Order: sequence, then structure tokens, then C-alpha cells
Amino acid sequence: MKAIGVDETTQDLQIIDIPTPEPGPGEVRIKVAAAAVNRADLMQRRGLYPPPPGASHILGLEVSGIVDSVGEGVTALKPGDEVCALLAGGGYAEYAVVAATQCLPIPAGVSLVDAAALPEVSCTVYSNVVTEAGLKAGETLLLHGGGSGIGTHGIQLGKALGATVAVTVGSEYKAQRCRELGADIVINYREQDFAEVLDGKADVILDIMGAKYLPGNVRALAPHGRLVIIGMQGGTEGTLNIAALLAKRGRVSATNLRGRPATGPNSKAAVVDGVVEHVWPLIAAGKVKPVISARLPYTDVEQAHALLDSPESIGKVLLVADQQA
Repeated sequence: MKAIGVDETTQDLQIIDIPTPEPGPGEVRIKVAAAAVNRADLMQRRGLYPPPPGASHILGLEVSGIVDSVGEGVTALKPGDEVCALLAGGGYAEYAVVAATQCLPIPAGVSLVDAAALPEVSCTVYSNVVTEAGLKAGETLLLHGGGSGIGTHGIQLGKALGATVAVTVGSEYKAQRCRELGADIVINYREQDFAEVLDGKADVILDIMGAKYLPGNVRALAPHGRLVIIGMQGGTEGTLNIAALLAKRGRVSATNLRGRPATGPNSKAAVVDGVVEHVWPLIAAGKVKPVISARLPYTDVEQAHALLDSPESIGKVLLVADQQA
């Protein structure tokens, strides 16, 4: 089959031929209609985020498509079913193999192609904001990177859950788009200090920056606030003011989705089940929608990566298979 590989020397992306994967026990093979581009793909391309042991080295953490083949023991899915799926790798290809428990039905009102924009952001936001941090109606949620896929999804989910939503952005264009999605407080980090604006008011913070924002995040936390760190764009080593955290009786946790086990407590399967039960009805009701910046053919993968890394990108960038273009 055709797939997109990374030249280890130049980091260039190129079409390559690799064996078509076969589904093992408990797995399904998906004929890919579309794959979403994630910042993790850009990091992996640069050698900064290797896949977990046993995962495909092909980029791509989420796809949508049609089940093509099922492995031994799979009864919940059959060939011909339309699904989207959360992967540990392998999405930039004609076919992808994944555990059946990491497949989600296409939400009502969403096209097969556009559904590729949902698994990673839905599972990331739900597992961290709801399951890990326990966001409640009436609380204030701060999302860093409001114009990102996670940010645009998080704004909508936070509002649907009855929270006040604050975001940080880097441009007025992204600020306006976030307001249109329902953000109540929009902070341009080039002009304002988010910690000063939200001093002691944020009940839950979903942070993609890591070390750089750690002091500001602790300042922004409300009493009993919960800071969840899911990214390291601002570095890996920072200073934590424990006295300030203790005074607020706050909590700091760090999680990731890609490295979780496939099954068991706090697993990918558990996250997927929670998303289908709690988030998919919100999508069917039109309260949460996929936000897509562009849909590009696989042959334009370089452009797709450049777009995601640019100030113009809002939400997700999709790579669309030829037959779906």
C-alpha cells in the first residue's frame, strides 16, 4: 500500500510503498478516508516524539474510514462499517490497523471525512478536562492554544458542560474565531498576561505549554483548582511554587493519551467509551462541531504540515484520500 514516510536525514515527507498491515486478534483494518494532522506528527517528524513500543512508525494519530477486515474475536464491527479511530500511529496510509476498542462510530450529522477531526481532540479534552480534572457547571476553564484543534473543541465542550471558558491566543484573527465558538474570555498572550487577567479564577487549566507557563498557571488557579499539563511546547523543566500551590490546595497532573494501555482502567478503550457516551450526543445535538481549517489531498502533506504550524490555522487540518477528495 501507499503511505507517507519521513526521510530520517532530511525530515522530508515522501510517498512510500510498505506492506499492507493485517489485523491481529481484537483489531480491525480501516480503509482510510481521511487522517488528521496533529502537532505530535510535526514533533515525531523532527525526531522529538517517537511512537510507543510496537506502534507504527508511520505518522498519523487519528483517521476515519471504512472497516475493511476484522481480526479474530472482533464481533462489534464488521467489514463495511464506517468508523473513526484513535491510533498510536499509522494514519498517513491507505490502510490502518487499530484495536477495535479504539474505533468510534461516525457521529450523527458529521461526514465520513470530517469525522477524522474528532477522535484525538475529543479523547484528549474529555479525558483530561472531564475525567482527570472533573470540570463542573459554573466553573471556569482555561484553555491554552484556543485556536488549536484541542482549543476549539475544548471551548465547545466546556460551554456545553456549563462552564465559563477562557482561552489564550496569539492573534486577533484567532481571538475572533474563539469568540464565535463561545469563548467568554479571550486573552492575546502577546498583549496581556493571562495570569494577571485570571489571577485566582481558573478552576481547571488545560495546558499545552509546560515549563514556560507553570508559574503563571499556578497563579491563575482558583482555590482547589486543577492544572492538567498535556504538552511541552514551552519546555520541560520549570519552577513550581509549592507554597502558592499549597495555599490554593491546588493540584497539578500531567497526562498523555498516546502512551496509555489499550485496555484496562484509565485505558484508551475506557476513554473512547466515555467519549461515545458523553461527547457524541453533544455532537449529534449540534452543541460541539468539528472545526476544520483545511482538507487537503495526501499529496499535499507538506502544505498540510506547514498550515498546521502557521498562524492561519484554526482547528484541524485533514489529509483526504484520493477516492474521497
